[in-house]
Amino acid sequence: MKLSNIQRVYLVGIGGIGMSGLARYFAHLGCTVCGYDKTSTPLTTELHKEGIEIVFDDNKSLIPAEFHSPDEHTLIIYTPAIPKNSEILNFFIDSGFKLFKRSQVLGILSEGMYTIAVAGTHGKTTTSCMVAHILKHSGKDCAAFLGGIASNYNTNVLYGNNNIMVVEADEYDRSFLTLHPDIAIVTSMDADHLDIYGDHSHLTESFELFVSQLKPNGNVIAKKGLEIDSTLKYSITEQTDVYAENIRIEQGEFYFDFKNNSGVVINDIHLGIPGIHNIENAVAAIQAALLVDVEPEKIKTALTAFRGVKRRFEYLVKSAGHVYIDDYAHHPEELRAAISSVKRIYPDKKLTVIFQPHLFTRTRDFADGFAEVLSMADELILLDIYPARELPIEGVTSQMLLDKMSLGNKMILSKAETLAYIKNKKPELLLTVGAGDIDQLVQPLKQMLSHV
Repeated sequence: MKLSNIQRVYLVGIGGIGMSGLARYFAHLGCTVCGYDKTSTPLTTELHKEGIEIVFDDNKSLIPAEFHSPDEHTLIIYTPAIPKNSEILNFFIDSGFKLFKRSQVLGILSEGMYTIAVAGTHGKTTTSCMVAHILKHSGKDCAAFLGGIASNYNTNVLYGNNNIMVVEADEYDRSFLTLHPDIAIVTSMDADHLDIYGDHSHLTESFELFVSQLKPNGNVIAKKGLEIDSTLKYSITEQTDVYAENIRIEQGEFYFDFKNNSGVVINDIHLGIPGIHNIENAVAAIQAALLVDVEPEKIKTALTAFRGVKRRFEYLVKSAGHVYIDDYAHHPEELRAAISSVKRIYPDKKLTVIFQPHLFTRTRDFADGFAEVLSMADELILLDIYPARELPIEGVTSQMLLDKMSLGNKMILSKAETLAYIKNKKPELLLTVGAGDIDQLVQPLKQMLSHV
């Protein structure tokens, strides 16, 4: 496939964060872009405003006529999350189209580009957004395909005027093995996606394959402690190749110093977003920017101006009486980072956490970890498990999870009950976490706590 020939693009599963980025990219190139997804979301609404036609009925008769016959000018992209029995998906298969996964298209786009790929079971979205922001803000520039909405730009795709591309490298379904990066960042390799990998060793093996695909003279920047081949190790807890020290919180704002084994020192960096885990992400992003010759002072200025990623430790309310933070965390270690950071910033406030478990398999596989970490809250509201692509598993429920928790103040509520509870109690410190449709609660909760 030659991307220069493409005039028409249809995306099956267009509403996903990665797929929507490709939709925007090809629309930016002037292609006719349309697609299908199961449900309308704020993101699909934005795509529609940008001139991208989307249908929400899995009906092949709704496919435009120009997509009925395969040719060199038509590209069909699908996500593995689409059910195998999808009528629209099978229309393209039966019509003789060659279908491409999102990851395959990213692999083709990255060919000939200087690629900075950020991988990890958590931390990759914020880190890739940081790298892209530093390059944009400093004037170095880049294109970027991100796994979240970058708050500075209110989009998940950036267009560059050079040959540098930043891409979030997704380990789900081994998607990142289509990439051959010049710089690879690996933030974490915790057990996850065991419905795909079976066990942790196969996940680790996939990461090892990813870094083995590094281009000649490339660099792997990996968090210290990860058992993976790397050029540079980074840390916020000890001196290594790349590290942070003198970490401090001043009036709720995070500051740190950066040092590396090449003698670069950047003192008094003010990070524009909160969280100890985000200092760790910043250390990796700084090193990647240095490797493409961004000046240290410009990196420092860019990080102060960084506003984070939607649903990644995002402040929704920050007033004298109430603080409300929302985060995408859906793995025990992500939850640990989010809850620990909130408690460190606000040690004297009672923390109420609302959590929606994501996937029956993940809840089953990490039940003890979830129970331990969620018990760190002062008060917990648990929603029912969000199934996504899965069918229920007998015995795997939110009640099972709740029963394992040592926390005394805990309850299971529906979304409607949760809104009523928060409206009545108006907690002084609220954290919502989860990767399902818990985001539907964000704006109502923000409204409730903004006008108190």
